[in-house]
Amino acid sequence: MEAIETMLTRRSCRSYNDKPVDEDALAKIIEAGRFAANGMGRQAVTFVAVTDPATVAQLSHMNAQIMGTDIDPFYGAHAVVVVLVDSSVPTCVEDGALAMGNLMNAAHALGVESCWIHRAKEEFESEEGRELLAKWGLPSDGSLRGVGHCILGYSDAPAIEAKPRRENVVYVK
Repeated sequence: MEAIETMLTRRSCRSYNDKPVDEDALAKIIEAGRFAANGMGRQAVTFVAVTDPATVAQLSHMNAQIMGTDIDPFYGAHAVVVVLVDSSVPTCVEDGALAMGNLMNAAHALGVESCWIHRAKEEFESEEGRELLAKWGLPSDGSLRGVGHCILGYSDAPAIEAKPRRENVVYVK
C-alpha cells in the first residue's frame, strides 16, 4: 500500500533549496529507475547522475536555449539524472518514460522532490550534447537518445495539492 500512496501523493517540484541530495538516496533512486519495466527485458536505458554544479548549469543552459529563454528550467535543482536510451530499440522512448516514472516515485518515497524536464532529445542531438556524452565515456554517435532529465532536490516551497482528477476517463467493460 505504501507504493500506491507514493504514486498518489507525488507532485512535481519547481522550487528547490540549496540542500544537496544525499548520495545514498541518489543511488537508491537510480536503482529504482534501473528496475523499471522495459520492452522484452532489453534494458535499453542509461542513467547519468549529474551533481557537479558546473555540469548541472551547463545542462540547464542548453535546455533553456532550446526553449528560447534564459530562465533556469531546472528550477535551482542541484542534482539531475539524465535518462538516455539505445535508439535502436523499438520501445526506447517508452522504456525511458517508465524509468523516469520510477525515478520520480522512488525520489518521493525517499523524501526527495523531483520533476521531469523535457528537451533531452534535442540537447543530446546537438554538438554540445554529443561532446558531453563523449566526456562521460558514452557513445556520441547518435546511438543514444535523450528522453528526459529527472531533476532532484528538496523543496523550498509548501507541497502542492493534487488537481481534481478528470471525470469520465475510466471505463470497465
